[in-house]
Amino acid sequence: MTAKVISDDVEALAVAAVLADQFRTGAAARDSERRLPREELDRLSASGLLAVTVPAAYGGADVRQETLAEVFRLLAAADASLAQIPQNHFVYVNVIRRQGTSQQQEFFFAEVLAGRRFGNAQSEAGTKHVQDIRTRLEPGPGGSYVLNGVKHYSTGALFADWIPVLARAEDDNLHVAYVPRDADGVTVVDDWDGMGQRTTASGTVRLDAVTVPADRVVPHHLTFQGPQLHGAVAQLLHAAIDAGIAAGALAQAVEFVRTKSRPWFESGVDTAAEDPLLIQRFGELAIQVRASEALLGAAARAVDAAGADLTEDSAAEASIAVAAAKVHTAATAVEVASSLFEVSGTRSALNALNLHRHWRDARTHTLHDPARWKIQHIGRYVLNGTKPPRHGLL
Repeated sequence: MTAKVISDDVEALAVAAVLADQFRTGAAARDSERRLPREELDRLSASGLLAVTVPAAYGGADVRQETLAEVFRLLAAADASLAQIPQNHFVYVNVIRRQGTSQQQEFFFAEVLAGRRFGNAQSEAGTKHVQDIRTRLEPGPGGSYVLNGVKHYSTGALFADWIPVLARAEDDNLHVAYVPRDADGVTVVDDWDGMGQRTTASGTVRLDAVTVPADRVVPHHLTFQGPQLHGAVAQLLHAAIDAGIAAGALAQAVEFVRTKSRPWFESGVDTAAEDPLLIQRFGELAIQVRASEALLGAAARAVDAAGADLTEDSAAEASIAVAAAKVHTAATAVEVASSLFEVSGTRSALNALNLHRHWRDARTHTLHDPARWKIQHIGRYVLNGTKPPRHGLL
């Protein structure tokens, strides 16, 4: 695959806006038919957007996190499933940036610039909690490793060139092994059956005695031994997806009420768009969406500021800012996607219109991690100055 190389933030946003307009067409049908977006992902790869966080020293645009968040918001407003697929791609590009050797960075950044996609194989089912990783990375012949385990919710793996696998080594420390999608012993099963984000193909990855060269393994546990933005960057993109879902649902509601809804007979107006009670409700929903977008932007700028001067304090401020954005965008996405039906009326519930995809996507995506714990960390930080813990979910 030949991929364009995007030069800067302005170009990245322009490309994302064009692609979002293209992806919006057919999004409802792809969801309804569970038609996987292979062609759309190839266009995303060829556009160069997947390489915009590659450092300038390696030929990338190295865009701000504020730009990346807006890219994801634009894509999610068009198709939340499609936007979800590359989220892990950028997370694991960031792992290479943070802990990769110069040789690993040179190799993998070149792969990304060429349009190669990273998937993910990190979550596991049936364990005590999300950080109870059972997949093992054991010593193999000639300094290599052997990988064994089963992963679930592996968004992007089915479409990936490389699958980053989160595993524990003999010392029980976490590592990321970058495994080719077609490597011997790797099986990707398209068994995702979620009510929302239907076309993410977030299924199962089975790893059966997969050989991994030493230069394809990164010591991820070192990321959390000092100030870090790994979790903040990952969560910022989740927040951007939620903000995009909310914006997309609001836009769909506006279009429906303007073109298809009838006014309530007691309103005394000729069109639904003139109904004062609907006007009031749309104003309330617009305020929620604008507040989410403002918090998203503030969080992204906090991450950018911390990246320029990474300390315990700046990292904590970034994590808290992202947590606040994630709490608000998650609630807004669910509320606006549900209120779409409230303002649009009975006809909007027709299954053939598939307007419920916005709510299904919002409700499914916001289950990634509980907002209630983010509120706890925000409260502790504000009241007692307690810095948030170092992990990948905050």
